[in-house]
Amino acid sequence: MLVAPPGAGPGTATLLLACAASAEQEAFIGNQAGGRVFLFLKTDDFDRDYAAYRARGVRFVRPPAEQPYGKVAVFEDLYGNLWDLIQFAA
Repeated sequence: MLVAPPGAGPGTATLLLACAASAEQEAFIGNQAGGRVFLFLKTDDFDRDYAAYRARGVRFVRPPAEQPYGKVAVFEDLYGNLWDLIQFAA
């Protein structure tokens, strides 16, 4: 499955989601990175997107924090993968 923002045109970043093809691959679902964040979702408005995700029931496992590189919070997807929601500092 190819995922892209609504109305995405040529040159837009997309994400290809693939299903596990074997029992060995299924065993790694949710643990592809050994419990570390390995997916990053950049936003231009952290507070807006954080509130929208929470309103839709997204589970954040680390609350928002200001870091030297920007504002970030860690959330878990439906399969246990950890993502950073991040707005980079100017």
